[in-house]
Amino acid sequence: MKLVSWNVNGIRACLGHGLKESVLSLNPDVLFLQETKLSDDSSFPLALEGMEHVYFTISKVKKGYSGVAFLSKIKPISVHYGLEGGAYDEEGRVITLEFPSFYLVGAYVPNSGEELKRLPFRLEYEKRLVSYLDGLKAKKPVVYTGDMNVAHEEIDIKNPASNHHNAGFTDEERNAMSALLSHGYVDTFRFLHPDQVTYSWWSYRFRARERNSGWRIDYYLVSGDFLDRVRDSKIHTEIMGSDHCPIELDLDL
Repeated sequence: MKLVSWNVNGIRACLGHGLKESVLSLNPDVLFLQETKLSDDSSFPLALEGMEHVYFTISKVKKGYSGVAFLSKIKPISVHYGLEGGAYDEEGRVITLEFPSFYLVGAYVPNSGEELKRLPFRLEYEKRLVSYLDGLKAKKPVVYTGDMNVAHEEIDIKNPASNHHNAGFTDEERNAMSALLSHGYVDTFRFLHPDQVTYSWWSYRFRARERNSGWRIDYYLVSGDFLDRVRDSKIHTEIMGSDHCPIELDLDL
């Protein structure tokens, strides 16, 4: 089973830069898209043959902001929007698909923003996320993916020394990721490639992608009881169309 996750930074813009062709080249069984930036939920602008099961959510509090979507070849047993009680679905951030052998949770984690104005909001999300994932994990294994808006370790960012007080690399955000992992979740890419320097996001400024001055902020985490099912975890830096590139998780099921 092949899973692909991609922050497209506006699905309509990315469609104009080869989104459909790129997805077809990867041929995922389940595709998770973040930051779709759709303003209404009447229809979804991407249709892929064989991936007829489509689930998406938009921000209800700010039009054209956030938004996530799943497209799947396999019909899930159940679909849930938001965290427990639907929390954070008002910003269109989380969808969970239940499959026979695992839960697949996709999220676009809140960015702490300029001057870290949303850091408290972000940290509250992190606390509630752990509780939500642990509740699922008590029933069956969990795969958690998406743009998590944090470079966890110094190897995950080009210039760690100059970014310690910037959103995505603060001690608070990195500690929140460490806390999540301490609950029995594994960063699949870093587990399989402990010394590999590969990024998944580059600023549009200062020719950052051309210079490979990036951050690894997109992840596939799995609960430890599912690690033996992981065959590979990849970052497709060759695929353009967004300021992020797609990431992939290959499973033996």
